[in-house]
Amino acid sequence: MTDLTSLTLTEARDGLKARAFSATELTNAHIAAIEQARALNAYVLETPEHALKQAAASDAKLAKGEGGPLEGLPLGIKDLFATKGVRTTACSKILGNFVPPYESTVSGQLWRDGAVMLGKLNNDEFAMGSSNETSAFGAVVNPWRRAGSNVGTGGAGAVEGAHLVPGGSSGGSASAVAAGLCLAATATDTGGSIRQPAAFTGAVGIKPTYGRCSRWGIVAFASSLDQAGPIAKTVRDAAVMLRSMAGHDAKDATSADRAVPDYEKAVGRSVRGMKIGIPREYRLDGMSPEIEALWRQGVAWLKGAGAEMIDISLPHTKYALPAYYIVAPAEASSNLARYDGVRYGLREPGRDIVDMYEKTRAEGFGAEVKRRIMIGAYVLSAGYYDAYYLRAQKVRTLIKRDFDEAYAAGIDAVLTPATPSAAFGIGEKGAADPVEMYLNDIFTVTVNMAGLPGIAVPAGLDGQGLPLGLQLIGRPFDEETVFSLGEVIEQAAGRFTVGEKWW
Repeated sequence: MTDLTSLTLTEARDGLKARAFSATELTNAHIAAIEQARALNAYVLETPEHALKQAAASDAKLAKGEGGPLEGLPLGIKDLFATKGVRTTACSKILGNFVPPYESTVSGQLWRDGAVMLGKLNNDEFAMGSSNETSAFGAVVNPWRRAGSNVGTGGAGAVEGAHLVPGGSSGGSASAVAAGLCLAATATDTGGSIRQPAAFTGAVGIKPTYGRCSRWGIVAFASSLDQAGPIAKTVRDAAVMLRSMAGHDAKDATSADRAVPDYEKAVGRSVRGMKIGIPREYRLDGMSPEIEALWRQGVAWLKGAGAEMIDISLPHTKYALPAYYIVAPAEASSNLARYDGVRYGLREPGRDIVDMYEKTRAEGFGAEVKRRIMIGAYVLSAGYYDAYYLRAQKVRTLIKRDFDEAYAAGIDAVLTPATPSAAFGIGEKGAADPVEMYLNDIFTVTVNMAGLPGIAVPAGLDGQGLPLGLQLIGRPFDEETVFSLGEVIEQAAGRFTVGEKWW
């Protein structure tokens, strides 16, 4: 019998409809895979009993020829999404064993459409990180290894180097999808936290247009930048997931009141005649020759499919990263003020209420979260607001204008690398110089600053046999074009799957 965990979401969907296997069998296969892969630390909470109950309900519907578009399909949920009656911590000590009495809109729509929840996935604490090393539950391990490496098996002749990071902040989501521990997963993206981990693990990840998915019930990092989206095995799977995740929500004032297309119909659509922008500012000094070559290959594939490549300028790109690391911490410092030990989560006793606040926040937040709260509080403080925060918001407007002008000139999408490198080792970056870690977001933050849709698609392997991705950036609310172009790259490059299940 086929290994059910190797199926794509759409293959599993079609198999369930054809009665080739049951939702219970599919769910049990994934539960077993999760149990065998605990060394990856992708899940922070497993919910097998809950999953099997949902699967049994799905089997009853499927037997009658009923069910939603995700009926019986087992998914992983990033621990940033509130799940009613199921612990949700944002992977921070400060939330303790918080169990929400409500469901996030996005996850609620997945259950509405018949999906099965396997558990909660690890992420960087409050989504603050690019490697999934800041989680209170410990680092997530990338299921990929460098060519020739025996790391994790204790074998002789191992190549030097640690386990690899899966990227962040949605590292648990990416690792779980790549390792076959769920058919797809929810994720969030504030500055690249869907696309970068997808690129690091050979998965597909899309950050939709800001407002396309409701933020209600998702633990907030930076409210004007955060957006939910899926990480999946293929472009088609991501399209199916996004259709269920997206939609207007009256509970979220930033949610767009727009119809949600059937994104799957865009997969396989011709891209002939489309104009693809190649931004010269993304050619960075010292860029890896492998990334350059991958980008050129992406250009060749899209040309071969009939698209036209056009050199464009996005002149304010160089200011995006510093502006992002002012805006995002500023919003984070405001959002995280609510964690005070009074209403829920961790509470450290103190002499008085101020002492209790200080001790609770000192104990409950990790180093990276504290760093960003302090940066944010500083740039919002009297005397510095105009010099930093206000100026960063003006730069943000200019970044968006760059894209608006390119699209107004007839560009349909923009092609760039997804990351400046392949996955790096756990502990290799960020410990001594956090800025080195922040540079991992260099190709992705502009998309969040401008509120645009962006997808990362696996496109090749580096010299060490690790996956590399390309990024496509679309017009506002034109995820369909991004899916169509992403499918061209996927078909040309082929899929990249983890070889040996060494864990």
